[in-house]
Amino acid sequence: MIARFVSLLFDGFAYGMLLFVLSVGLSVTLGMMNFVNLAHGAFAMVGGYVAIALMNRMGWPFLATLPVAFLAAALFSVVLERVLYRRLYRATDLDQSLLTIGIVFMSIAIAAYVFGTNQQPVQLPDYLRGRIVLGDFSFGVYRLFLIVSALIITGLMVIGLEYTRFGAQVRACVDNQRMARGLGLNVDYVFMMTFALGSGLAGLGGALAIEPMGLDPNFALKYLVYMLIVVAVGGLASIRGAFFTAGLLGVIDIFSKYYVPWIGGFILYLVMVGLLIWRPNGVFARR
Repeated sequence: MIARFVSLLFDGFAYGMLLFVLSVGLSVTLGMMNFVNLAHGAFAMVGGYVAIALMNRMGWPFLATLPVAFLAAALFSVVLERVLYRRLYRATDLDQSLLTIGIVFMSIAIAAYVFGTNQQPVQLPDYLRGRIVLGDFSFGVYRLFLIVSALIITGLMVIGLEYTRFGAQVRACVDNQRMARGLGLNVDYVFMMTFALGSGLAGLGGALAIEPMGLDPNFALKYLVYMLIVVAVGGLASIRGAFFTAGLLGVIDIFSKYYVPWIGGFILYLVMVGLLIWRPNGVFARR
């Protein structure tokens, strides 16, 4: 029973770390830029399909596709930000939601037309498959890879957004655009780069999620609720909050579906509601 408990805990935390990589970019755009970007899942899907196309059609190794997935989603977001998003920075939440959810449905239709409606096959390299056995305990190699990747991303995000000049520029541009422009900051450029960073992380998460979550045209909508839960419960613009919340929700989801499968999916939402009643602005929201 101890071995099973540890295995479930490990798998749940790995799943949570995957949710974190998928969601942390939304924490940036929604929390720091105050833009309701419901198309975040579409950028994740772009990264997933780019990785699949490079692996299955061009024979690229899996690890080599990850930076390309990041760049593809980032470049795609730059185009949308320059053409559409920048026009709605001062619009209402409803206008932003309608635009971005429309982009989600368009991305689903395009993905279904280009790649078909079936789940995409993926073959991980041998060094990412199998399990590591330590006595009575065994750990999936790919899940361990997900945890290590999430920890690295967390460190880079915290340093980049909270302790660098760029992070200070983002907060200044969001808080007071007129003052930021008066100080010589290129607000349009800062917003563009912030969107590219958040969407690129979504694309990276989409590429990492191909094996454990699968990839089909509904991916952009299927996991959007989980991304929003992580951001809302963790607290807007809180990288640490998104990290701890994603880990917690991943563990709860795995344990509940294993021990009480008939109501396992409901428990996650019950925990979310309870946490938001306790801390309406998010558990790790800044005061």
